[in-house]
Amino acid sequence: MDSGNTYWDDRALLEWQVELGATDAIQDTPVDRYTLEASKPKPKVETPSGPPAIPEPVEVDTVAVAKMAAKNAADLPALSAAMQAFEHCEIKRGARSFVFSDGNPDARVMIVGEAPGREEDRAGKPFVGRAGQLLDRMLGAINLGRAERDAARSVYITNVLPWRPPSNRTPSNDEIAMMLPFLQRHIALADPDVVILMGNTPCQALLGRTGITRIRGTWTEVLGKPCLPMFHPAYLLRNTAAKREAWADLLEVNARLKT
Repeated sequence: MDSGNTYWDDRALLEWQVELGATDAIQDTPVDRYTLEASKPKPKVETPSGPPAIPEPVEVDTVAVAKMAAKNAADLPALSAAMQAFEHCEIKRGARSFVFSDGNPDARVMIVGEAPGREEDRAGKPFVGRAGQLLDRMLGAINLGRAERDAARSVYITNVLPWRPPSNRTPSNDEIAMMLPFLQRHIALADPDVVILMGNTPCQALLGRTGITRIRGTWTEVLGKPCLPMFHPAYLLRNTAAKREAWADLLEVNARLKT
């Protein structure tokens, strides 16, 4: 029999072996199939597409920002602009007006209150409501007034916070701390002879003390200036008996100005 296989004979034999279930051809050297499986490239896993991850918010040192902004203010208009540009005090977003000051910046007496109320928020000036009207009468009793052009007889008025807190609530410790550098710079630029602190909030901010009924009427010092804590006029409207102490404090201010 002729041993030379033709192409068609070889193909027929191959098809027959495939029908029998043969899947691989036998080679001259053995093949380690486990090694081949391990060396196969792993399929690339596609990550689902979506919006980019939101970065973690960076905590801002609001007091440090306020200190830098206040330090760079060379005069009162620059300080006012720096305070209006300060975006870290949340009560700013709910206030109608920015309330910076009123009166004569050259006055010998500077009064520091707490924060604007409803009437002050509407007018854009400090102490214009009932408490402000009482304050004007009190000052008039010792020949002082915010409308006076003469620095010797005029007063200059501001607040710890330039924006009205919601529902006229007391300013928080954080709010006081972040606005304190502006207040300190305000006093330094105005350079009064006497500073009057009206109520607990300015005493807390500038003296680190509260308890106005205990500390009122006692001279102390703020930024090298003689300072006198007094009752807030709003307190006097609720407690008329305290007007006696308020009158005594006014006489103390008048005597200090004369000396």
